[in-house]
Amino acid sequence: MTADARELYLRDIARTFRNYKKLGERALAQTSDDNLHALVDPDANSIALVIKHVAGNLRSRFTDFLTSDGEKPDRNRDTEFEMPSRAARDEIIAWWEKGWSAALSAVDALKPEDFDRTIYIRGEGLLVLEALNRSVTHTAYHVGQIVFLAKHLAGPQWSSISIPKGQSAQAMKGDFKTKGIAR
Repeated sequence: MTADARELYLRDIARTFRNYKKLGERALAQTSDDNLHALVDPDANSIALVIKHVAGNLRSRFTDFLTSDGEKPDRNRDTEFEMPSRAARDEIIAWWEKGWSAALSAVDALKPEDFDRTIYIRGEGLLVLEALNRSVTHTAYHVGQIVFLAKHLAGPQWSSISIPKGQSAQAMKGDFKTKGIAR
């Protein structure tokens, strides 16, 4: 991969991470405090649990991204799916921000020459490009869950955070903007 292609990729991956953060936040803004902890079935995860997991994963993977294993010794993944007591919205948002801060700081600090480096996650060696792709797809998967749950729980009060159903033609004409969210 040329230096120019690496630079383009770094800009795109940073933009992509930021788009998913924004998408999750727009869904979260439409979620009531009660619905943060709502379960659609007994084995489901709530929005709060998904956020707790995403935040834990991002913090672990991206803290000292280039120099330490992405599975930090202080991370307990299993507890990310437990909520012994209802966390308040501000606590949930603090988890979210801490995870995203670690991820975005690490991604923004990367240089094209870092692509030749190997990083480790649970002892498995990955090229930086592989680790970034793995992380962004994992994060997108869970942000999709957050959006799905938020939309389901909001019901008819939901305000589309992307191109609304049945309005693709207007979007193609540029009749409205989706505020930077990938369509």
